[in-house]
Amino acid sequence: MKESHYIEVKNLVKSYGTGDIKINAVDHVSFYVDKGEFIGIMGASGSGKTTILNILSTIDTMSDGQVFYDKVDISRMNEVELSDFRQKNLGFVFQDYNLLDTLTIEENIMLPMSLSGDRKEEIESKIKNISELLHIVDILHKFPYEVSGGQKQRAACARALVNSPKLILADEPTGALDSKSSAMLLRTLQIMNRELGATILMVTHDVFSACYCERILFLSDGKICAELNRENMNKKDYLNRILDIQSQIGGEDIYAE
Repeated sequence: MKESHYIEVKNLVKSYGTGDIKINAVDHVSFYVDKGEFIGIMGASGSGKTTILNILSTIDTMSDGQVFYDKVDISRMNEVELSDFRQKNLGFVFQDYNLLDTLTIEENIMLPMSLSGDRKEEIESKIKNISELLHIVDILHKFPYEVSGGQKQRAACARALVNSPKLILADEPTGALDSKSSAMLLRTLQIMNRELGATILMVTHDVFSACYCERILFLSDGKICAELNRENMNKKDYLNRILDIQSQIGGEDIYAE
């Protein structure tokens, strides 16, 4: 692997169980992510994709292996260092939004900035800019229970992006959305990637969501079994290649709506 990779995952293992009875949910996985990439991780339930995302987010720990961010090995960090690392470097988009119902959309977006030390004017400017980009200005003063699922997810994207994180981790972000809201969210992620330079790693089992990624890693039984680069393929050809690989590895929901 060349030195310029932003993220390097080397022989990553996550085991459960003790003694002779151990199961590797993630089995010696290695891959890289470059700055500005939009990468997808696909696989059936239980393939290890969310476990990898949780380890990269420092929510979970690895059993063996190494994960480097900008050449820094996060496995050597203590809890205080990990907390500081998350706050300064990572943004999260979850399937269930994780918005606080007692706060307005604007206040939810503001949460990651509470420890940033930015002045009030800077915070307001950042929120204004990201809200205009994601078309949620008109719901800033509403509460999460007053807006649609698609609007909640775009608000979650704004919260993930407002601190200009180096990496955005998205775990099945369209899982709770209808097809129209899903398409809007995926276009939002694409804007974040192409116009704002965000590096995105998205876990999904949906081929239509995966079509927005420039590179896809396919997991089966905790191992990377295939990799696909979009390169110059049009959307139809790319979709068909994803379907072909999914069918070969026995992926689920390959014709997901």
